Amino acid sequence: MKHILLVSQLLLLVSPCFSLNSLLPKFTSPFQPAATSAKLSNTAIELEDKLLEAIENVEGRLANSEEINSLVLALESQKEACIPQPAIAKEVYGRWRLLYTTNAETASPIQRKAVDTSKFPIYQDIIFNTDNQLVVSQVVKFSDSAELKVDALASTSAYPLAELTERKSTGTVLGLNILGVSLVGKEAEPDPTRPDSRIDFVFDEGKFDFGSINVPYPVPFRSPLFRDWVKGWIDITWLSDRLRISRGNKGSTFILVKEEDN
Repeated sequence: MKHILLVSQLLLLVSPCFSLNSLLPKFTSPFQPAATSAKLSNTAIELEDKLLEAIENVEGRLANSEEINSLVLALESQKEACIPQPAIAKEVYGRWRLLYTTNAETASPIQRKAVDTSKFPIYQDIIFNTDNQLVVSQVVKFSDSAELKVDALASTSAYPLAELTERKSTGTVLGLNILGVSLVGKEAEPDPTRPDSRIDFVFDEGKFDFGSINVPYPVPFRSPLFRDWVKGWIDITWLSDRLRISRGNKGSTFILVKEEDN
C-alpha cells in the first residue's frame, strides 16, 4: 500500500525539462575543498569551493540565492579553465547528483515542486545502453531498492542521433504552462563560443522500479503526438572533474556533482 501511494504522488515527477542504475553509488560529500589540479586555475578552484559552500548553506535544491547565481556566472566566465568541448569530454560520462537548480518559471509546476524537496536524491546518468547509444537517465532514489528512472536518447557531435532534429513547439497547451515551456528557434541556438557544449535528447521510456515490481511511467514518450514535446537539450557551461553546471532548454540552471565510480 505504501508503494502504491508513493507511485500516485510521483507519477509526474520527471518532466521533459530536466532537462537522469538500480544501485545507489556510495555517497561522497562534494563540500570539500578541491585538491589543486593542473586543469583548474586557483581562481576556478576557489570559485567552485565557494559555490559548494553556498549550496550547503541553503535549504532545498530550489533556493533562489543571489550568491549562488553570482558564483555560477563567475565560474561560467572562466572559459579557459573549463574542460574543453564538455559535451563530448570523457569527464562528462558517469553519474552526477543534483545539488541545486534555479528551475525557472518555464519549468513545469509539478517539476518545480518535486525538485524543491530534498527528501529523495536525484541523479543524472550520462551513459551508453546495450546498443552503444548515448543515454541521459534521470533517476530519483526513494530507497536502496526503489527508484524512478526515465531514460532519454541523447545526441552529440561524437554520438549523433539522426532522430534529434530541431524542436519546433514551445510545449504550451492552449497557452498554459502544463509541461513546461521550451526555447525554440533563434533563442534555442547553441552558443558559438562554446563548441561541443550541448547534449540534445529525447525522452524515450521510464519506469518505477520497486525490486520485484515494475510500474511503467505513464507518459507516451514514443507517440508521434508527443515526440516533439519531449525533446530537449542541456548546455554544459562549466565542467571539471567534480562539478558540472548545465542550462536546459526550459531556462533552468542545474548544478551537479560527480559521484565516485563503483
